[in-house]
Parts: sequence; C-alpha cells; structure tokens
Amino acid sequence: MAPISKECDFLVIGGGSGGLACARRASGQWGAKTIAVESARLGGTCVNVGCVPKKVTWNAAAIAETIHEAKSYGFNVKETAPFDFTTFKHKRDEYVRRLNGIYEKNLKNDKVEYLHGRAHLLSKNEVEVVLDDGSKETIRAKKILLATGGHPNIPSVPGAEYGITSDGFFDLETLPKRVALVGAGYIAVEMAGMFHHLGSETHLFIRHETFLRPFDPMIQETIVKEYERQGIHIHRNSSQSKVEKLDSNSEAGYPWLKFHYTDKANPDGTTMDIDCLLWAIGRSPEVEDLGLEKAGVNQDQKGHIKADDYQNTNVENIYSLGDVCGKIELTPVAIAAGRQLGNRLFGGPEHKNAKLDYNNIPSVVFAHPELGSIGLSEPAAVEKYGKENIKIYKTNFTAMYYALMPAEAKAPTSYKLVCAGEEEKIVGMHIVGSGSSEMLQGFGVAVKMGARKRDFDSCVAIHPTSAEELVTMK
Repeated sequence: MAPISKECDFLVIGGGSGGLACARRASGQWGAKTIAVESARLGGTCVNVGCVPKKVTWNAAAIAETIHEAKSYGFNVKETAPFDFTTFKHKRDEYVRRLNGIYEKNLKNDKVEYLHGRAHLLSKNEVEVVLDDGSKETIRAKKILLATGGHPNIPSVPGAEYGITSDGFFDLETLPKRVALVGAGYIAVEMAGMFHHLGSETHLFIRHETFLRPFDPMIQETIVKEYERQGIHIHRNSSQSKVEKLDSNSEAGYPWLKFHYTDKANPDGTTMDIDCLLWAIGRSPEVEDLGLEKAGVNQDQKGHIKADDYQNTNVENIYSLGDVCGKIELTPVAIAAGRQLGNRLFGGPEHKNAKLDYNNIPSVVFAHPELGSIGLSEPAAVEKYGKENIKIYKTNFTAMYYALMPAEAKAPTSYKLVCAGEEEKIVGMHIVGSGSSEMLQGFGVAVKMGARKRDFDSCVAIHPTSAEELVTMK
C-alpha cells in the first residue's frame, strides 16, 4: 500500500456540476477540508459538451430560423455570405474555456483543493489519484463522493467508429452537408433541429414510430409532425448494419461515408452517402476504472452506482450523485442533490435529513420548437390514479408570432394539463411551442406547490401571450 500523501474530510471524485456544487457547499459554507479530482475539464458534460455549448448552438439555429421568417414581416434580409460555422465554433469554444476558468476560480474562493488526474478507489476511505505527470497521490478521506458522470455509447456495428457522438459534435470545424443521426432521445432530437436550421440536410433514424417516447404522447406526436413539416427526414423502424468510409471528401472537408440501413420504407435495406454520422443512442456511467469493486460499492445491471434518495451507497461514508447513478440525468438535479448532500454531511443537526425531492422535476428539450414537461404523462397518470380519476385539459393553436406567415410556415403550439381527483390537482403539464423553456420554469413552481386547475383559472391572463392559454383552458 502506497503511503498516504494527503488527508481530508471530504473527497469528491468528478468535477462536473454536481460534484463541484457539493464540494463548494461542504468547504465554502461548512468549512470541511475538501479535495476535488477531475481528469478532464472542469464543469463536466454540461459545460463542455452538453447544456452550455448546445444552447449556444441552439441560439444560432434559432437566429437562422428567424432570418428565414423575417420576410413575412416585411424585412428583406440578404445574406452576403453563408453562415460561418467555423468562426462560430471557435467563439463557442472560447466561451466554454472562460467557464472552465470560472469554475476553477470558484473552487479556490471556496478553499477546495483541486487535483487534475484520474482517481480510483483503493478502499472505502482511500483513493489513488494518477496526476497528469504520471505521479501518484494517495488520499485518505473520511467521506467520499462519486460524481463521475457518464459518456455516450457507440453501437457494435461494423464501421461505427467512423461516426461521432454528442461529444464529437462540438469538435466539428465546419458544417456537414448531409447528416445522419441515430437515436430517439432528446440529444438526437435537439441536434437534428440544430443541424437542419443551420443548413445541413438532416436525416433522423429512430427504432419506432415516434421519438421522445418517455414524454407524453401529445409531445411525441406534435414534434414528430413538426420536424417532418420543416423538412427533416425521419426514418422510422430503422436499424443500421454497416458504415463504410469512402475515398472522397465532402465540401465541408469530411470523408463521405456509406451508411447501410433498413427503415419502414426500405425493409430490405438500402444505403445513403453522408459526410457526418452522429450516434445518440444513450449514455453509460463513467465507472470503468473507478475501482468500485475494491470498496465494495454496488452497481445496477447497467453499471450505474446504486444510491438512495439521500445519495448513500451501500458502503458507509461513500456517496454518489448525478449521471453516474442514472436516476434523473439533468444538470440542475445533480447540482441540487450535491448542495443538499453537502448540507446533510457537514451542516450540523438541523440539516441531518436534507435531501433532494426527486418528484415533479421540470425538464425541457431544446428542439425547434422547444418543449417542456413536468410531472406525469397522461398514460402514467391513468396508471397511477385510474382513468376515471383523471381529467385532461388541452389546447392546440397557432402563436401570434406566425400571424403574418403563410399557412405552410406556421409552427404549432400545444399544451396539456393532466389533473387528478375531485380537486383536479395538476399532476402533469406538457407544452410544445416557442418560449416553452422560460415558461415552464415559472409554471413548474406552481405544479411543485400542488396547484389545482382552479388555481390556474384564478390567475388573470397576460394578453397577448401563448402562456395565457394555460390559465384559460376549458
């Protein structure tokens, strides 16, 4: 056993949003001697290859969309040059690097010692960290948090390595001409929308008839129909058998690939030449060399670390949160759970029961248009409460923004409230349409507080807005 080189109250393995939130709360607010270890860039998936650069790219796609729509309002916008994806990409990278620096500065401000290296457990209280220069630190900690996040999956298809994942999306230097995205979750849907509106011919391959299948059926039906209206090619009931690298390059400078697949229209199989293939088929926990077996930490069948609602693992004084647990893989969830854990472990008796409430957590998909959801879908509510105890309120309309546009250019807006019992408590809210992300944050507070349909009705509408429809449903 290597000699102990450092000791601390709290060791956090993983410098993503959740781990850093917990480390800073433990040290900055409660004074625990804390060390944080990260092997890549501070901020984790969200800051580097997730939420942040994704939203910046979504903004660019939304601007492109607005430029296209401006002519309906009388503007004659002439583009003197195509969208400069390369300049945009470099500015986005610069923004992310600034955030990396801010995260490191915040650790210093909260007196968290930061080590850049790869950590693995030696026992339930000891961890070895291999630093960038190859040297090693052995740390003894009273408590350890495992917040290592996850990584994208790549299928076992011949030639799959010629494709990229959501991580590789942010490395693209130029905009591909023809893109195939494989996946039906929010990552595939968001990136398909961004590629399309920035100018790539976009093909989305899904295994079933719709995508975003964990969401309410209204959301699935609305956004699938809208993507097809916009011109995104959706390949239903698809599977992929092989990817071949061709000799020629596209105008964007990427090698052309021959993509072999079947879909509803081509059950016997066909091919497509593309210059970008993006796999968005799910994520796995980042646990490969974490040494969980040495400390006896239990995992589920998919490899996620098992943790209860208090973030406890089966091993005393080892905790886990965020994507590595596979519960609700959203950055704000990890941050909130991390702060509550920091409070519970180091905040004194008044915080002994502190934990995150995992019920009614709002989520948004930055598709085109945006969509949001909180609570139960209609099928889930029927299963929980019984069909006879559920009442559905819904509306479909065209937002005033599209009033001056031709019928074929108008995007839909659809809202649904799922209410339970005689009190008509709102147990689910599902919205599709422009502004859904900002809208849901406010309405989410009401749903979290247990609002009833009559509480929504009692709020005077703000006119003219799309949001007013949520307080005027009949």
